[in-house]
Amino acid sequence: MADGVAIVPMTVAHAARVLEIYGEGIATGDATLESVVPDWETFDAGHVPGARLVALVDREVAGWVALSPYSARSVYRGVAWESVYVGAAFRTRGIGRALLEAVIPASEAAGFWTLLAGIEVENTASLDLHARAGFRRLGTHERLGRDPAGRWRDVVILERRTTDP
Repeated sequence: MADGVAIVPMTVAHAARVLEIYGEGIATGDATLESVVPDWETFDAGHVPGARLVALVDREVAGWVALSPYSARSVYRGVAWESVYVGAAFRTRGIGRALLEAVIPASEAAGFWTLLAGIEVENTASLDLHARAGFRRLGTHERLGRDPAGRWRDVVILERRTTDP
């Protein structure tokens, strides 16, 4: 884990900074195809309550990780999409890795055996981070969606499976 970083459950008290960091991710142009930061109610409703964490550095939210259900269908109840974002001022300090290492046991405790991530091919830092955390590349969805500038983007799909489903 990164020095001086505390990983704690995400609460509504973290909402403003979590959404601000998401906006910083959108601004990079390579973190998501989304163009608008959702309100807290939308964010909260879309993420699994027991599997949302923040990284605190000197009590400031430096990054976050959260899981979203893969599908509403019960046959996929153990599969989730993973999202991890680190604030611009905190990148390259090991915070993303600390968050992924913490969410893996939290996801398993919540009943998830498979974590999926979709990462734009240009986001090499996130691809490398996920590989170091044990995710494997499944393939690339070509021209999966358009970014806010209207460009078609390719998205790499990664997977991490628990060793004991």
